Amino acid sequence: MPKPPLTDEIKTILAQPLAAVMASLRPDGSPLSVPTWYLLEDDGRILINMDDRRVRLEHVRQDPRVALTVLGESWYQHISLRGRIGEFKADTDFADIDRLSRHYGGNPYPDHEHPRTSAWIDIDHWHGWHV
Repeated sequence: MPKPPLTDEIKTILAQPLAAVMASLRPDGSPLSVPTWYLLEDDGRILINMDDRRVRLEHVRQDPRVALTVLGESWYQHISLRGRIGEFKADTDFADIDRLSRHYGGNPYPDHEHPRTSAWIDIDHWHGWHV
């Protein structure tokens, strides 16, 4: 798997609002994978955002190793990223979840009542298939 920086072609694909699945590790070492929204930031990190009530947030705080697979135009095109969450920040003003929601659906996120946390994935390795 190549290490960063990402190629321009990979950045172009990741800039699109594509379906993605993030995998993390439970405390017992077993994997947990969930669909997730993501944004490629200008600094090369990946932004994700989690509802504070979800157990996934506890898992990644305990073990920040994650993998993100972004699906392309078909099942045969994907980009897989491995890395660690290097930064957590309370999304107190819902700015990050609103950015993600606008990217994927064009509107702010409808739930501004439940606390959320933003996290940035520092990419260690990546690979692309049919990109």
